[in-house]
Amino acid sequence: MLLNTAAHDSTTTNTPRAYAECDLTVVVVNYNVRDFLETALDSVQVASAGMEVEVIVVDNDSADGSTAMVRDRFPSVTLIENKENVGFSRANNQAIRIARGQYILLLNPDTIVQEDTFRTMINFFEEHPDAGAVGCKILNPDGSFAPESRRSFPTPAVAISRILGLSRLFPKSERFGRYNMTYKPIDEVTEVDALSGSCMMLRGSAIRPDLLFDEQFFMYGEDLDLCYRIQQAGWKLYYTPATQIIHYKGESTKKGDLRYVRLFYGAMLRFTEKHFHGQYSVLFRIAIRAGIFVRGGISAVRRLVIRLAPALVDLATVFGVVAVVTLVRFSGEIPSQILYTIAPAYAVATVLTIALLGGYSRGPRRRRFVPHGVLAGLLSVSAISFFFKQIAYSRAVVLVSAPVAIIVMMLWRLLRHGNPDETPAAIMVGTASEASRVAAQLRAHPSPPFELIGFVSDYPASPPPTSKRNNGPAHLGATRQLRDIARLTGTESVIFATGSNTRRDIFGWMQELAPLPVTYRVLDVRESYVIGKASIDQLSLGDFVDADVAIGVRRSLWSHRAFDILFALFGIVLSPVVLPAAALSNSERLAVAASIIKRLPNVLAGRRAVVGYPENMAYRPPASWGLRPGLIGVIDTSAPDSTHEEADAAYAYYAMHQSASTDWAIVKRTLLRSNRARSAATITH
Repeated sequence: MLLNTAAHDSTTTNTPRAYAECDLTVVVVNYNVRDFLETALDSVQVASAGMEVEVIVVDNDSADGSTAMVRDRFPSVTLIENKENVGFSRANNQAIRIARGQYILLLNPDTIVQEDTFRTMINFFEEHPDAGAVGCKILNPDGSFAPESRRSFPTPAVAISRILGLSRLFPKSERFGRYNMTYKPIDEVTEVDALSGSCMMLRGSAIRPDLLFDEQFFMYGEDLDLCYRIQQAGWKLYYTPATQIIHYKGESTKKGDLRYVRLFYGAMLRFTEKHFHGQYSVLFRIAIRAGIFVRGGISAVRRLVIRLAPALVDLATVFGVVAVVTLVRFSGEIPSQILYTIAPAYAVATVLTIALLGGYSRGPRRRRFVPHGVLAGLLSVSAISFFFKQIAYSRAVVLVSAPVAIIVMMLWRLLRHGNPDETPAAIMVGTASEASRVAAQLRAHPSPPFELIGFVSDYPASPPPTSKRNNGPAHLGATRQLRDIARLTGTESVIFATGSNTRRDIFGWMQELAPLPVTYRVLDVRESYVIGKASIDQLSLGDFVDADVAIGVRRSLWSHRAFDILFALFGIVLSPVVLPAAALSNSERLAVAASIIKRLPNVLAGRRAVVGYPENMAYRPPASWGLRPGLIGVIDTSAPDSTHEEADAAYAYYAMHQSASTDWAIVKRTLLRSNRARSAATITH
């Protein structure tokens, strides 16, 4: 049976353990795996039948409602709620210090134990009085044997075989297969060097204060280190196949993840330097570091290829469409000029434009940038012909390829990802009242731009978290958990309410969220609209950004400069048409376009940007923001008569979000504003 115990907070005690007050203490360290944890605790309850078992769950500040689930479903479990992620070692130590069982089972939350697991392992201890720790057979979700069930210490020969992949090539070799002891039968009781921390039972009397986990190991390697020290204390470690568990292995431990490679091999290096420092040469440590670099490099390349896959598909699609259309046009032949110049230029310009506009930032679901990219490809082909007269091509091929490429690119996105036009999910960093106000406005909106699934605040005034998106905004957690909440909910947008958050905090959160594929919006404290990435014309907020803020999170600077160069090239190509038309017409839009085109050589030379601050204004943004004078000013499109504080707000926001899509939005608004201003003047007079 499970023992009734009280919940604990994150404060631990150094009071000596009282041994043998119950049969077994089960320790589970949890971090953002609520559903796995619930399943694991269910299996623990079943396996505890007929025994006195206490269960201690240490939660490392999960943002997925894990602690609420434990309190509601498992009231007899001792719950320790940390206010930060203190790591696996420290969290286990918190529980071990207060554990009351004769034996202590360390169990991962993403596991399921068999009905007889506890009794079988305790019986093994009673039959082997020299055992300090025992592990059982660990199965993968597909039922296959998990090699981490038993391990050897990473001596030089073992570590090098592991890093070089020799253990996988020759698993039955005693020389190369020693790390996971793959040369041993899996159904044989075996004395081992180390066991997996995902399921390891310890003899309570063997865990003295000096045999707790080494908290220098944040994640990975801590179980290896503990097993080594248990052996040094004179105890033996055993693997028994008499019982088994299933280990699902959470997303954070995927072997192809670069973070996993760095943590895993870094822990191996830390272990060898701690215990083998005086036994092996410097060359061994150099070899280990080289192995970490190689494995990390392979992982990084794999991740890069996966990330670039949508762009590579688009590249091949456009090139293929141009080639097929050319075959049809020229009766089965492809002129070399089209094959080696026009088709590649068309494809590269299309993909580059989609990338600059952010079409690949959240994967290929952003279909709306496809026509922009194909149009850029069309203009690129025209530019090539303009600069290199000797290159000829069929206008029919170029024109027909555009709509065909758009259809094919849209089609593969639809087949791969389904309907990408569903209302995107968003979370708000603000108060319950602000979230409720926005939710009410969204419900009344005929076509809401996003769905608010919840809010993040340190002062909740809302029901507990919910996974149902139709129940209104729920409190999802504290601001310290923002990154985890954004990752777990899969949100596409984070809204910052300026009424309840400081400017410094907003900038800090943006920097923290930078690695995630999310966009930012800002809720004006006074109005009923939010400011998106490209909505610079609504940035008259003296309430948003301090003038002296350090813009340390600028992103997409390369795309900003690339936009300047491409825009200048296209403008120069169009100048023979635009300049005469502007001279003959009284169109305000053409006049503005002509004035911009005349100054484009300065952009190519790097002396000016397309979008920046106007030199004829007294306002100058701080030099640390890295902005240059521009042909078009941010304030030009939003509020020409803005105060100094409002200009600071607009340009600071632009400095953080300068990119091709932002610049293009400002250019379009400049042209549209000039036309609207002229129309308004005509009506007035």
